Amino acid sequence: MKKHIVILCDGMADYNNAENRTPMKDAKKPMMDYLAFNGEVGLCRTVPTGMKPGSDVANLSVMGYEPEKYYTGRSPLEALSIGVKMEKTDISYRANLVTLSEEEDYENKTMMDYSSGEITTQEASQLISYLKQFFNEGDLMLYSGISYRHCLLRKNGNTGAILTPPHDISDKKITEYLPKGEYKDEMLAIMKRSYELLSNHPINRKRKAQGLNPANSLWFWGEGRKPALDSFEAKYGVKGAVISAVDLIKGIGIGANMTSIDVEGATGTIKTNFEGKANAAISALKNHDYVYVHLEAPDECGHQGNYKEKVESLELIDEKIITPIVKHLKENNIKFNILICPDHATPISLKTHVSDPVPYLIYDSEKKRGCGVKTFDEDSVKTTRCFLENGSDLIKKLLNI
Repeated sequence: MKKHIVILCDGMADYNNAENRTPMKDAKKPMMDYLAFNGEVGLCRTVPTGMKPGSDVANLSVMGYEPEKYYTGRSPLEALSIGVKMEKTDISYRANLVTLSEEEDYENKTMMDYSSGEITTQEASQLISYLKQFFNEGDLMLYSGISYRHCLLRKNGNTGAILTPPHDISDKKITEYLPKGEYKDEMLAIMKRSYELLSNHPINRKRKAQGLNPANSLWFWGEGRKPALDSFEAKYGVKGAVISAVDLIKGIGIGANMTSIDVEGATGTIKTNFEGKANAAISALKNHDYVYVHLEAPDECGHQGNYKEKVESLELIDEKIITPIVKHLKENNIKFNILICPDHATPISLKTHVSDPVPYLIYDSEKKRGCGVKTFDEDSVKTTRCFLENGSDLIKKLLNI
């Protein structure tokens, strides 16, 4: 049976800089360029008009789940991944461990780092465990996730909180972005109290001594209710697996009854275990017809405004993920289709997501001719005038349905 692979390069697309260059243009990525030359390339709208360009909405879209129908919020998808049991009446929120500046008044602080210097999971779990003794009471419960990404569950709650993703306000004063709407006073009180508790915690004292950003506050966003995704195999007729270091993507896979595969050393950053992910994908293809490999590194580099590392992340993906997978399939005479695309763009100049259509390429090992585009980048794909209005069209093309 034909195999189907998605390489999701989170946040890969960008805007042209003053030299008319982007990381996709500057990265040395011979395998991606080969697949583009011999495949189909174009643009696809992965974020429906009127919806926010989060990785939640965009990855649901690429995976074939129309966000207008299936999206119930980001945090509930992450909650699935870390084993949080939700009832239909419960509300969950993403709880980031962030680095805020040290002004005396909380409201006047600046969002210095939405990831606390990509704090390790080990350090973060200790900090969340410490906070639990103060906040896990009544209808509220904190749950530990990966690195800076955690979860707050509210039993029998109401939606209506107005919360801002911290990666949208990097280097900005938080004054205008504090919680509004439902439970705003309670949530702000928890955030303030977390700053008091974490600022002088031994882990943060040690991080500051090492020149690292301290995880000195909780920051809530991504409100939502329990999701209800259809089985991926029932929906598309193929048995699927997901490989990601990010709870959100793992949660989508689990919610869709796909196999979620953990890879040791997978971090969701440029320091992730690229080789391990490639090996896991190759192994998964033995028992699955569809494998979704999610790489978070380009997005993280975009949020950090790090052009050099964003280029490097794409080169690593090409060399250590795409090339070994394609070579394995070709050397073993396995018929396959492969889709390579970002979920959304994360421009270096903005340090946040945008909802612009994204470049995609689809390569079919059984087709002898392609579009002839020499490089896979934001401008070259426009020359084909191929445009897909809905993200779910990608999987239909990939699966030939």
